[in-house]
Parts: sequence; C-alpha cells; structure tokens
Amino acid sequence: MREPAAGAGALVLDRVRLALAGKLLMDLSLAVPPGEVVTVMGPSGAGKSALLAYLCGTLPGEFEATGTVTLAGRRLDGLPPERRRVGILFQDDLLFPHLSVAGNLAFALPASVRGRAERRARVEAALAEADLAGFGGRDPATLSGGQRARVSLMRVILSEPEALLLDEPFSKLDVELRERFRRFVFEEVRARRLPALMVTHDPADAVAAGGPVVRVGQQGG
Repeated sequence: MREPAAGAGALVLDRVRLALAGKLLMDLSLAVPPGEVVTVMGPSGAGKSALLAYLCGTLPGEFEATGTVTLAGRRLDGLPPERRRVGILFQDDLLFPHLSVAGNLAFALPASVRGRAERRARVEAALAEADLAGFGGRDPATLSGGQRARVSLMRVILSEPEALLLDEPFSKLDVELRERFRRFVFEEVRARRLPALMVTHDPADAVAAGGPVVRVGQQGG
C-alpha cells in the first residue's frame, strides 16, 4: 500500500475507510501522481466499485465512509459530484441512443466552452484523436464495440476532468479490442497528465497499466 504524497495534480486518499453494515471493507492511503495508473484489485464484495463511487460523490447511503480525498490540492469529500472534476469510465459505454456520436460528445462539454463553432471544433478534434473523423453524424448503434468504447472515453475527456477513474472498462471487449483500447486509454492518461485509479479483476490490465497495484479484501472471499 502506498503512503500519501503531496504533488501538483495528484489524487491523494488519506485513511479512506469504507464499511457496509458495520463491516470494514477497506482502509486505504495512497497517492496517484499525474499521468500514472494505480490499479486496485480484489474479490467481488471487497468494495472496489464503492471506492470509485465515493471518489465520484455517488456512494449509496448504506455505506459508511471516512477519510480525506484531495485532487490537485482541492479537498473532494463533501463536494457534490459536478464540482469534483472526476471522470469515470465504466464497463458499459453508456452512450445516449437518442443522440448522434457528435451529440454524445458535445453533451460532455463544460458550459465554459461557448459558441457553436468552438464546441464543434472540440468535438471534431476529439473524433480525430480517436481515429473517428467523419463519424460525428453516425448513430452510436452503428459503431463497433471498439469505436463505441473510444467515443465513451473521449466523452469523459471532453468534460475536462482532473482525474480519471476506470471501473473494469475493458472487461466486455474481446481480447484484440481489449489490448487496443487499453493502449488508447493509457496513452490518453499519460498525454493529459491525469492521475488514474483503475478497478479490475484482470491481472493483464494491471500489467498493461504499468503502475502500482493495491490489493483489497481477502483473496478467494
């Protein structure tokens, strides 16, 4: 387990304790520097997804949580989700079926990005970066699984997060797509200097991430 360390842009968890029905699930202190992926592994029921929900500000009320979380020096615990500047990528792409690919991306743009031309330019740049130039008018249902995954990641990136959480984002892709999408995600993390915390059951994800691994819960439990 890593001890908290100060650093510009770092995501720092200091004595974060999660419990459910009086049972302690985890007690974590760690620091995630910008551009690094820290992997959290453990059995089902160990509280991994609950940890990400706590960092996002969406932890269900039946959980008990204590501890301090800071991001780039800002304290997050207690802030509403929309003020945390934390993005999360799930197993499912969760694209809106009633919006085009471009509409899905534009939805994520902050209100501070004003003007139709500027918003369109941001969306087009994201599509180009994801090797999807010209796909803006497409229905998400017409995309392949890998293309949908890339759109989902770029939608998170366009929301201008200061940290990225990864909740088993590769688990539903086949082996070839998984390897390609992993590379794409981790390249974005490094290029954008985002601290990233990943939850996974797959040791290959942790190896590909190349960062520290934190194990929680009792193996086999």
